Amino acid sequence: MERPRWPYATKLTISLLLLAFFVYLLSRFNEIIPPVVIAIIIAYILNPIVNYLQSRVHLPRSLIILLTYIVVIALIISIPIVIIPLLADEGTSLQINAGEIIKSLETALAKQYRVAGITFHPGEWVSQVVGALQGLVQPVIGQTVTLVKNIITSFIWIIFIILVSFYLIKDGSSLEEWIVSHLPPEFMPDYKWIHDEINQIWGAFFRGQLLLSTVVSIIFIVVGIILGLPFALAMGILAGILEFLPSIGHGIWLLIAALLSFFIGSTWIPLPNWAFMLIVIGLHLFFEQFDLNYLIPRIIGRRVHLPPLVVILGIVSGALLAGVLGIPLAAPTIASARVIGRYIFANLFDMEWTPISAAQPLPPPKIYWWQRTQ
Repeated sequence: MERPRWPYATKLTISLLLLAFFVYLLSRFNEIIPPVVIAIIIAYILNPIVNYLQSRVHLPRSLIILLTYIVVIALIISIPIVIIPLLADEGTSLQINAGEIIKSLETALAKQYRVAGITFHPGEWVSQVVGALQGLVQPVIGQTVTLVKNIITSFIWIIFIILVSFYLIKDGSSLEEWIVSHLPPEFMPDYKWIHDEINQIWGAFFRGQLLLSTVVSIIFIVVGIILGLPFALAMGILAGILEFLPSIGHGIWLLIAALLSFFIGSTWIPLPNWAFMLIVIGLHLFFEQFDLNYLIPRIIGRRVHLPPLVVILGIVSGALLAGVLGIPLAAPTIASARVIGRYIFANLFDMEWTPISAAQPLPPPKIYWWQRTQ
């Protein structure tokens, strides 16, 4: 005897109830979402490494994962040990130039600036900001207990992230097989297409972004040392970190570099500070085009490519919704939502859905004059 089927109204009602319950769970346990997301990201990045080692070294998967974590944690700990002394050396030069910087700032702030008939007094603004900051700092003093509590809580969350990511790497394939086994057979091709598209987006973002940030840091450190940019090592590291913020990262770095160039100047080139600042700005604008049209398409690919306005709005929205974690993840999240949105739109209007990977490729980037010589 054939089992009775649920009518369409019952299916819709149950689906809406399940969706409402899922939203309730997200709102009820929202504190656990960022650590879980971080654990998923760590597992996603380390899983290919573990798979490669497992294919080469015939050891239990759990032992390989444990050894991988030990190596990664050792690298993370060693990076500050190596970099902090180098930054301290540059900090010595900061102390030497502190008097000159303060004098330049005092001179600039003491002046009055008149624009379009309106007179500006920067010194008054700074006094107001300093007063406001003092009002914020005063209540913070003495909150040692809260600080210790936050440190303990952060340590517990770190342990939680490590454990969750460990078991995701260990049993992730079994979990995916369990999910796939419960999908209707007729939806398997669609699931595979969507899964492959999103996997390529996040793979291109994370693995490519790490390589891109490393390349950018090296370029900025070398060029900064050649030009005599103040704090070249720190600025190079900052450039690599800001590479995770598409569209706005270059602007943040350029603002900081321009201020350093104007108030300190080059460490060895005998140029006026304003002229050195113009050189830094010009070279950075040149590199920005090189980065957008050469490095990013070849290292990350154009799959995650989004219009700058969409990226900026996504970064702001991500910061409001998920805090610091939402800023670097805005671009791949929007790109993934674009894939799912295209699929839903095609099914709502009975259109043929073509995966992005099977669609016509994007037009090649513009060829600039420095590329014509290659």
